[in-house]
Amino acid sequence: MILKNKNIFVTGAGKGIGLDTVKTAIKEGAFVYALTRSKTNIKELKKIKNSQFYFGNVADNKIIKKIFKDSINNKRLITGLVNNAGERQRMKFNKITSKDINKIFKANFFSIFNLMQLYSKYLSNKKFNASIVNVGSIAGHLGFSELSGYASTKAALAGLTKSFAVEMVNNNIRANIVNPGFTKTSFYKKFKRKRKLYNWTLSRIPMKRWGYSSEIAHLICFLLSDRSSYINGESINIDGGWVNS
Repeated sequence: MILKNKNIFVTGAGKGIGLDTVKTAIKEGAFVYALTRSKTNIKELKKIKNSQFYFGNVADNKIIKKIFKDSINNKRLITGLVNNAGERQRMKFNKITSKDINKIFKANFFSIFNLMQLYSKYLSNKKFNASIVNVGSIAGHLGFSELSGYASTKAALAGLTKSFAVEMVNNNIRANIVNPGFTKTSFYKKFKRKRKLYNWTLSRIPMKRWGYSSEIAHLICFLLSDRSSYINGESINIDGGWVNS
């Protein structure tokens, strides 16, 4: 178990990549603090052993500080942070308003920047190695129609991850970003009904399939573990070969 004796904090934990990361981390020996803003599955999530679930928005400092305080009181200090929470936005470029772009940046960049800062301060007097894994997207590296706002947030997140990793390594904090390609999460069934668009995505993926959220979760857990102790500031695509094709 590569995460034995680790305590991991996962945002956006209610479904998809976040939920699979919670389950995989626990299987790998970790205790997990999990944050979700969806009430849909919260009762079921609370049944998962070796975890503590919270309901709230990642942009709310009160809930973040509560989780940090609980970790201290429970003597389960957080050794790893997974910034998975975020939103999608598909809009034509000329239709994007300042309100729209501010909204997507608040969800996908500013909330993560803030949480990384709070976490680094939380770790200031802690004497252990910590790891942050941010969840980006191949959209942050490639051009996609109607994804200008969303892609901009992911490109900004990649830049943040690299600079944070360089500066904070002396504080015993590593940071890396994983960039999933098209992945079978909650929006997969709806997307698949758009046959032309769906078939186009398959034509661009050398492996000729979408990824599974469990595959992303295994990579995240590896980066949280001590087995990845010399990996820092990296941007890792997990996309079936799309970016390199």
